[in-house]
Amino acid sequence: MKQKDRLILFMIFIAVPALCWEGGCGKGEGGNEDGSTDGAVDPYDAARQRCVDRINELRDSVGLPPYERWTAGESCADGEAESDSETGEYHGAFGSCGESAQNECPGWGSVESIYTGCLDMMWAEGPGTDFSQHGHYINMTSTSYTRVACGFYVTGGGAVWSVQNFR
Repeated sequence: MKQKDRLILFMIFIAVPALCWEGGCGKGEGGNEDGSTDGAVDPYDAARQRCVDRINELRDSVGLPPYERWTAGESCADGEAESDSETGEYHGAFGSCGESAQNECPGWGSVESIYTGCLDMMWAEGPGTDFSQHGHYINMTSTSYTRVACGFYVTGGGAVWSVQNFR
């Protein structure tokens, strides 16, 4: 890959989530009123799909139907992950995207580690009914929610924060 191409990808990686969090994407749902982002390239698209796929693989293992990928909520979820990384408060921005429940992976080593490690760790909390001990698992196995948005933010130091918003 040429230096110029790397620079363009880097700028997209940094600018798109920041623009959306600062209000550039509109309605707090991650884009325009219809959920689109005016053709902007989503640097996390593949990671979002892997995140949703992994959650659905886990759900399938206990006979539950898959969650739909909530694309309209993704850039807002990115903003929540960014906000929480800045405050250091897990679930600190919870609810700002209209979600009903949230799981969070704070300060992980890579984007890939979210769907290869963090989601499995949260799944391992269950089964159980005590939300204080099994809450992440309960959110992932809920039949009350039908959609999930996976948000990502990478800090300047390389730590990855991710939220999974359920609706």
